[in-house]
Amino acid sequence: MARRRTALAVNVLASAALTLVAVLGLTGPAAAVTPQQKLSVLSSWTQTSAGSYNAWNAARTNQGAWADYNFNWSTDYCSSSPDNPLGFSFELSCYRHDFGYRNYKSVGLFEPNKARLDSAFYEDLRRSCATYDEFVRPACDSLAWIYYQAVHIFGSVAVSQADLDRAAALKADGERRRALTAA
Repeated sequence: MARRRTALAVNVLASAALTLVAVLGLTGPAAAVTPQQKLSVLSSWTQTSAGSYNAWNAARTNQGAWADYNFNWSTDYCSSSPDNPLGFSFELSCYRHDFGYRNYKSVGLFEPNKARLDSAFYEDLRRSCATYDEFVRPACDSLAWIYYQAVHIFGSVAVSQADLDRAAALKADGERRRALTAA
């Protein structure tokens, strides 16, 4: 009877160990990423929330961990418009926007996702603008709206010099007001 219990215990432990090995993926190469898995991750990284942005940015800095997904990480940042207009940091917002556009195009699902990608871009820009003080933030917000409108209407960022000049005037005015309040 004791022998039988010992054999049963050994079988249970062996079964548990095999299950653990399978769960941890220690049995060999992982299965290929399915299209559904890729779409799920792509969707989670292209939402309007700060959490979605943060998850994408963490993956961006550790792309090797996501190699099996074959994401397109290439970017031209803000296309033909300044990446950091008037010193405002838009570069990573443009990078994530490129990521969404390029990867949804590669899976043939760009059109149904374009509006959300553009909205996520605008929210990223607004979060970036929120890091600036109240005096120059209106200039940043103005540029964020212009960048959003460009991608929303034309599909790429193409900001005119007149748009940049208007935002520069807003920024200069804010900086003057800040200096007056500080005095």
